[in-house]
Amino acid sequence: HNGGKCTEKYNGFSCDCTFIAYTGPFCKKEVSAQFAAGASVVYNFQDYYAIAKNVSSSHVSSLYADTVLTREVITFSFRTTQTPSLLLFVNSFYKEYLSVILSKNGTLQVRYRLDNHQDPDVFSINVRNLADGHLHHVKIVREEDTLFVELNQHATMKFTLSSGTEFRAIKSLVLGKILGDTDVDQETLKANSLGFIGCLSSVQFNHIAPLKATLHMSSASVMVKGQISESSCGEISRADSASSETTHSFADHSRPLDEGKPLANALRSDSAVIGGVIAVVIFILLCVAAISVRIYQQKDTYKESDTKVSENEDNPGVILKSELNMQNTIHENQKEYFF
Repeated sequence: HNGGKCTEKYNGFSCDCTFIAYTGPFCKKEVSAQFAAGASVVYNFQDYYAIAKNVSSSHVSSLYADTVLTREVITFSFRTTQTPSLLLFVNSFYKEYLSVILSKNGTLQVRYRLDNHQDPDVFSINVRNLADGHLHHVKIVREEDTLFVELNQHATMKFTLSSGTEFRAIKSLVLGKILGDTDVDQETLKANSLGFIGCLSSVQFNHIAPLKATLHMSSASVMVKGQISESSCGEISRADSASSETTHSFADHSRPLDEGKPLANALRSDSAVIGGVIAVVIFILLCVAAISVRIYQQKDTYKESDTKVSENEDNPGVILKSELNMQNTIHENQKEYFF
């Protein structure tokens, strides 16, 4: 489940959840945390790549000059009532960055700057105010200059970047508040003024799960500031389920990749099909029951008829009486004539 790898063994199986944002025996349990005001989790890619490539810290800068991303896959869930909010931030040694924020009106915005000489590309998902206390799921995929954004498993939106295609020498990923000075746009700065207050869950950047590394692993790549506590806030409640079934339309005018019907319509369609099948099955059962009752009644009628015939054959008095009645009928029908 969720990208984990399970291996069958002699007495069962085991699942490896190392490189995903989930845990548990089946890799189905979300790793979630509650962030207080000003809290921050910083995952340093520099340390990760230095360890992965087995190089000394003095060679890290040269290593990073060769590290170029042309594709990112980012998934996470959040729950908050605060706007504006900074949900996720990734920066590089070349002052390039990605920021995912909730604007003042609760709209989700994805901001990419892959050229430090240009303003960032800004993509807004105008659904509704997402700072409503419900759990929302976000998936962001970039393939060079093409960006796909999916919110709450509804239709995926497609955008085109103009600021570049390469994310060079990524430095760190931040959840919560960005610490220290950083060269970003004004809207990202406003969102960072309070950081993030609420729940973040199942955070994944490519093959790295920073929140899981913070809570379940002792990693030198992670730095934590402020109050962060592991929580079950990433679990879907009944209210979240009802909210996710509400039909939404994307108001952004960029080209849609898939205009498909919302999840709620699919659920209603499936329910209608299931209801129709159940109705047909019930009708067939009623027909079979009616036929069975009719056959049973006919058998009873035949049995009664056979019983009466059998009783008449076994009773001589009845036979004699029947013959006398027949003779009387013949005599009454005979007429005498005198000439």
